[in-house]
Amino acid sequence: MKNSDERKQTMIHPQGHEDQETTTGTCCGHSAKADDGTRPDARDVAECPVMAGTTVIKAEAEAAGLVRTHRGQRYWLCCDACGPMFDADPDGYAA
Repeated sequence: MKNSDERKQTMIHPQGHEDQETTTGTCCGHSAKADDGTRPDARDVAECPVMAGTTVIKAEAEAAGLVRTHRGQRYWLCCDACGPMFDADPDGYAA
């Protein structure tokens, strides 16, 4: 039997597609680890406002254009699908 770190989970993204992820991964196949496999500093990560609980590495989101600024606050998104949803209702997703 696989332990919880090896088990796969299926999650339904708000846009309706299913993503496979390990319990240590995040939405749409992103990982909370930097490219070199190390864990980033807490100041370098954020939570996607659309997919609550999904960790986003800020530098990766910036490089991919997955950022929004709303009322002076910066928001980092986990995937392309979250951009249009945030844009359609930024006040609903803003903290």
